[in-house]
Amino acid sequence: MHILGIDVGGSGIKGAPVDIESGELLAERIRVKTPKKAEPEPVAEAVRHIAQSFHWEGPIGIGFPAPIKGGVAMMAANISEKWVGVNADALFTKITGCECVLVNDADAAGLAEMSFGAGRGQPGTVIMLTLGTGIGTAIFHRGQLLPNAEFGHLEVDGEDAEFRASDAARQREDLSWKKYAKRLNKFMKRMEKLFWPDLFIVGGGISKEHQKFLPLLTIDTPAVPAQMLNQAGIVGAALAARKSG
Repeated sequence: MHILGIDVGGSGIKGAPVDIESGELLAERIRVKTPKKAEPEPVAEAVRHIAQSFHWEGPIGIGFPAPIKGGVAMMAANISEKWVGVNADALFTKITGCECVLVNDADAAGLAEMSFGAGRGQPGTVIMLTLGTGIGTAIFHRGQLLPNAEFGHLEVDGEDAEFRASDAARQREDLSWKKYAKRLNKFMKRMEKLFWPDLFIVGGGISKEHQKFLPLLTIDTPAVPAQMLNQAGIVGAALAARKSG
């Protein structure tokens, strides 16, 4: 089965058709810039543009930077607050003319890693972290997703964890890898005490530099880099559309 996967990010929107049995992209992905302010209708129009570029007429799965309940965006982080309370499934379906299903973006990345990447065959509790503009979290137990886990907003040293330990924080404060690893380690130790996971999968753009910070962590749980890299959000969004269909 083929589903168009879309990954909506704070700076770019990426998409490609996905073979959901193999996890492979069926065409080179298309990327467009996220519209300024990332408000609902302009973002939906950008998704429509990607769908039309592939002459797409089938289902579309969309990874989105917000908790999603019944197709409705429950909060807004790194996108316009105008999304809060919007039935995003219905909006994207109306504008694209295709059946659209939304899923939290970290959940999408986690679904891809559990199906085709570093989490494949892992039977215990797995926590996926996406380190980018913020910190996305996805939690799996025996392969089943606990949706909309927003532990990037866990308080660490009096601030949201993502304000201190995201890749954006590392760049903003020009942290050395050693100092960054120390901050990330503190957040991951908190997650260990809450969930006692069997594996951490670390994704997001920073995962390409994993050898510079993962070996510096002193957590007890094994931590491995994501394998799907920049395809994870697209593939996972397509998988989510299949699971809801």
